[in-house]
Amino acid sequence: MTVHFIGAGPGAPDLLTLRGRDLIAACPVCLYAGSLVPEEILQHCAPDARVINTASMDLDAIIAECQRAHDAGQDVARLHSGDLSVWSAMGEQMRRLRAAGIPVSVTPGVPAFAAAAAALGSELTLPGLAQSVVLTRTPGRASSMPEGESLTNFAATGATLAIHLSIGNLDRVITDLTPAYGADCPVAVVYRASWPDERIIRATLATLKEAMEDGISRTALILVGPALAGEGFSESCLYSAHYDRRYRPQSADSPWSSWSHGDD
Repeated sequence: MTVHFIGAGPGAPDLLTLRGRDLIAACPVCLYAGSLVPEEILQHCAPDARVINTASMDLDAIIAECQRAHDAGQDVARLHSGDLSVWSAMGEQMRRLRAAGIPVSVTPGVPAFAAAAAALGSELTLPGLAQSVVLTRTPGRASSMPEGESLTNFAATGATLAIHLSIGNLDRVITDLTPAYGADCPVAVVYRASWPDERIIRATLATLKEAMEDGISRTALILVGPALAGEGFSESCLYSAHYDRRYRPQSADSPWSSWSHGDD
């Protein structure tokens, strides 16, 4: 028996890995975060599966359901939105399950920032503008921020910031980021990326508050950084005709020349 933690993706039911789909279909028990996981994904469950919405359950109750399945020798599909590596609360569940001797596995999912970037049609790392993406958040009721992980510190790097769980702290975001990025820095807010009611707001740090629409109070991601403009960047060397690489050696003296011909 295993509890399979599965990233259910950002919202669109077809943004689910094949492994995740197959595990859901094979498990006789499914625990899902009903506030964020679309019900269409539950269609992959077996017809006789026990399906439990954990939105109203605390950690003790969730672990008790996993223990119940373990005692019955039943695998569990534990669904969380997005990808499990960030802000999923998987860590605290796994710690308790491992302490109880219950095996676990992890299947990744499409993260919210990737779905938001796709909705924008944007590459977040453009040569000469940004080569790093920082996934972060502002302090909230559920979690504080460690010392040093502040927006002002991250802004000083010039990286593209993907700010999660912070749409309610918009004033603080703008205040903390403007000194480093400048008032004209491009910003995008993507609400419910990949869902049917997805909305996109493009603005600058100076105009973001005015551009915001009513009803966007949660499940929205804030992206900030020069790369969002999609302008003023250099072409990478990757596809340059003059770039020496193993699949396209430029001369017989290339270190990749013998490799490309199959020599050891």
